Amino acid sequence: MLKSLHILALLFIAVFTSTAQPREILLLDTGWKFFRGHSENAYRQDFDDSGWRTVTVPHDWAIEGPFVAGGDANTGKRPWKGEGWYRRQLRIPDTLAGKKFFLLFDGVMAFPEVYVNGRLAGRWDYGYNAFFLDITPYVHPGGENVVAVHADTRNHDSRWYPGAGLYRNVRLIITDPLHIDIWGTQITTPLIKPGYAVVNIATALTNDLPDKITLTLTHTLFTADNRPLAVTDTTLTMQAGHHKRVERDVVLTNPSRWDTDHPYMYHTETKISYHNNTADKVRTSFGIREMHFTANDGFHLNGRRVQLRGVNLHHDLGPLGAAVNKRALERQLQLLRGMGCNAIRTSHNPPAPELLELCDSMGFLVLDEAFDKYDGKADITDTTDFEQFTRRNIRNFVMRDRNHPCIFLWSVGNEIVDVQWNRDNGFHKLHLMVNTVRRYDHTRPVTLVCDRTESAALRHFDYYDVHAWNYGRRYRLARQLEPDKSVIISESASTLSTRGFYELPLPAEKTDFTASLQISSYDLNAPEWAEIADDDFMWQEEEPYVAGEFVWTGFDYLGEPTPYRGWWLKNLGIPEEKASRSSYFGIFDLCGIPKDRYYLYKSHWEPEETMVHILPHWNWKNMKGKPIPVFVYTNGDCAELFLNGRSLGRRCKQPRSKTSVERYRLMWMKVPYEPGELRAVAYKEGKKTGEATVSTAGEPYTLRLTADRDTLRADGKDLSYLLLEAFDKKGNPCPLAGNRIKIKVTGAGEIAAVGNGNPQSLNPFQSDSVDLFFGKAMVIIRSDRKKGKITVEASAAGLTRAREVLTVQ
Repeated sequence: MLKSLHILALLFIAVFTSTAQPREILLLDTGWKFFRGHSENAYRQDFDDSGWRTVTVPHDWAIEGPFVAGGDANTGKRPWKGEGWYRRQLRIPDTLAGKKFFLLFDGVMAFPEVYVNGRLAGRWDYGYNAFFLDITPYVHPGGENVVAVHADTRNHDSRWYPGAGLYRNVRLIITDPLHIDIWGTQITTPLIKPGYAVVNIATALTNDLPDKITLTLTHTLFTADNRPLAVTDTTLTMQAGHHKRVERDVVLTNPSRWDTDHPYMYHTETKISYHNNTADKVRTSFGIREMHFTANDGFHLNGRRVQLRGVNLHHDLGPLGAAVNKRALERQLQLLRGMGCNAIRTSHNPPAPELLELCDSMGFLVLDEAFDKYDGKADITDTTDFEQFTRRNIRNFVMRDRNHPCIFLWSVGNEIVDVQWNRDNGFHKLHLMVNTVRRYDHTRPVTLVCDRTESAALRHFDYYDVHAWNYGRRYRLARQLEPDKSVIISESASTLSTRGFYELPLPAEKTDFTASLQISSYDLNAPEWAEIADDDFMWQEEEPYVAGEFVWTGFDYLGEPTPYRGWWLKNLGIPEEKASRSSYFGIFDLCGIPKDRYYLYKSHWEPEETMVHILPHWNWKNMKGKPIPVFVYTNGDCAELFLNGRSLGRRCKQPRSKTSVERYRLMWMKVPYEPGELRAVAYKEGKKTGEATVSTAGEPYTLRLTADRDTLRADGKDLSYLLLEAFDKKGNPCPLAGNRIKIKVTGAGEIAAVGNGNPQSLNPFQSDSVDLFFGKAMVIIRSDRKKGKITVEASAAGLTRAREVLTVQ
């Protein structure tokens, strides 16, 4: 351990003794010491932390602990309440004396206090937001420095799993006293024409030198492949201790536009020079795109209408917890893109910056949201100075994110009751929030996400730009009162289901839940306030002014296990300790394995991509001759169903039906069960487009591991997701298999987490074994920081084992 810390210190010095870059940015991911609990003197520089654990940041202390069987199901039954301390040594060489030092935190859960060399450098009070601290007065170049961070979640409230600790990245930024401010570059495109675009670059500068200085500010614009396009120089004088904002316009001819199917990114290099030296240099990525909402024709991007096919995303990454991982986020977006998704809503808080970087590069539109309901969930208490809190947090929220072309709309908050009803100065709060957003970014519209239909009569929509409403056509009164604004369904569906689970009879009502503690994947259940997916499809077709939807949710998440929590359980006569630990809302389960609903959305959102999907499975014990409903999801307009070669007739979608399911699903409601094979053949405009089969499986015989990628980076963070499945002797998947599987990993990697998507499971995520859940489970492998091979083996009693080899390079 001492040897590794010594090597780390040498690497740290090597980074800072280089003179190649005027601004140094160091990711502080390794070398942290961690302690869970109260520690009276852990802030002190001379505190002995040798007995503490060494962890890598981002780090979520609560995902490591076991589930609390009788714990709060609303927050995932995880042990996230409490205190935690993180400490890290910084050996800063004396050659950096006279520099400015900043610590940038992408998010700390919660209420962090940051100490440098035993002195309090600053606090923050919103766990989802980024913040930075000027630690220059506390740093000792040429000596040992200690950063200590105290995180305390005891006073944080949440209705889902929030995570705990340094769950997002931390960076040390070192600049010249004459420097560009943190988040101090803003790039906008005030004029976009067919043959050119005007790019406005605004730069905020600070002169902390003791004297007035004459400097040159240089902006260089680059293409995506790093070719310089334009250079501008500005000479100006700054007084000592002053700040200045400088704007320059650059004209680009025939620019490439950022779009969902062509996410082209430019970047600019902003440089400060004086006395023939470069004082500071910052690179900023941006995109050029024209977008606007219309009252009657939805959202337009680069001159064409784009229907928003979006999902809501919470920040947790399933079995990995809240600790941000860029590959895990990238995989989520890849899975969503596969079903036709083009937009993300960051429910209900500022996201990790890695998500926005990925959305920029992959072409996802983003509705970026600041707050959830106002109370402990937004870290707002009775003693909070609301105006000061809002100005500070929305400033950071907007300034950090405003250069991302993926962001098309800001949301100041979700379902804030007092604001909607103008209670406790609600409209004054709304006015303050919206105006603060506009102060830092005037280029995008702003909204408030609402859920109280009758509150629209108070006309809170006069304060913002776009109607955004959750569920059940609640937008209709607001639209009637103000028809000159577009409408977004900011939360749609909330359909509930468990992957792979089917229950008979079908529910007569959407709220017919059973004591099974699972929800049938026939996709017909939803809470009383919500609807099934097909309803939202129908409403958007009938009301073309609706710009699109954001499904609740893209993925299952830890916490909020509706309906198996609270009074729902009480109504079913089930004790509270039986509450589930994760949601049922997702199109994908907690591990990212698609539910049947994935194919329903794909059939509607990707009409040109041929697909056929049959449900349910075809393994039903003691059901021979009894009727089984069979659904087919396809982008075709008709399909014919065959059972063991016999035609059961052709069904066609009914686009004029008043029943939404008949418009988008093909249904054979009484298929007499017999073991064998179901086959569906799909047609479009009379021509065969594809087919699919499901077969009755025998007993599980062999295991199979399928990696989403077999080559990883040797950075200690990259991931491979290995789908684990059971098959019978004939190669048929076993949809009911529940075997306990042992996982063995050797070589240049380790198990990051395991899971199976079962909302009732309290088995640990950090484990070398996992149970199959309806025939499937997931093993997540993390690379080491060294090159080599990773061998993953899966074994179970009585089954042929599976083996997969990954390469780390």
